[in-house]
Amino acid sequence: MIQSPELVVKDLHVAVEGKEILKGLSLEVRKGEIHALMGPNGSGKSTFANTLMGHPNYQVTAGDILFKGESVLGLETDARARAGLFMAFQYPVAIPGVTVSNFLRTALNARLAPPGAGANGAVPAKRGIAPKEFRSLLRERMGLLRMDDSFAQRYLNDGFSGGEKKRAEILQLAVLKPEIAVLDETDSGLDIDALRIVSEGVNALSGPDLGLLVITHYQRILNYIKPHFVHVMLDGRITLSGGPELALELERRGYDFVREGNEAAR
Repeated sequence: MIQSPELVVKDLHVAVEGKEILKGLSLEVRKGEIHALMGPNGSGKSTFANTLMGHPNYQVTAGDILFKGESVLGLETDARARAGLFMAFQYPVAIPGVTVSNFLRTALNARLAPPGAGANGAVPAKRGIAPKEFRSLLRERMGLLRMDDSFAQRYLNDGFSGGEKKRAEILQLAVLKPEIAVLDETDSGLDIDALRIVSEGVNALSGPDLGLLVITHYQRILNYIKPHFVHVMLDGRITLSGGPELALELERRGYDFVREGNEAAR
């Protein structure tokens, strides 16, 4: 029996400040699958990621995004995250004064709270994970990612190296346990050692309960995170899909052969 996809994107059109960026993008992602979305600068990859998470600057003009069978277009970003969507940022923001531990516990409590909890100033029926239980969970997840315990008491991304910021994003993924996660150019700015460490963390978390969409320019991260499917995005659309061998072909030939194939098909 084929599992229904948790994430279904149907003919998505998106505009930014009146300019159309996505021009009919369709994609399905199931739990347990790893998809790589590749494409040159300006093809719309990050626009797609931000639209999935409900960034207010991105206006959906046509199409739909379904998550677990329901449209999320009317949901705010926090509601999408609580439902089980996750995005690791290309450029994570520093939050001085807020420790990694406090940030993660607050985020996890929001994820665990029942729908509508705390609305209109009401006290949520479920108060969230107990501090002792959270500390145990955090320690276990940091151990899985081979992170020192002291990391939890640092201010989130404040003074972090590029590699530490990306590892903090993967720690969030590990703690929050979403059903579909989007990694928006997680390899950006990482040296070889940091890329390997971050990729090992992603691989440790991948499995039947998590669907991954890895957005990248380059093949190199796919040497560590092995995709089941590879999609090529050009001019706001997915124009070619295939297996892992497609990423290797892109590495050899660049994106021109995809452009030439599209032009020949017109």
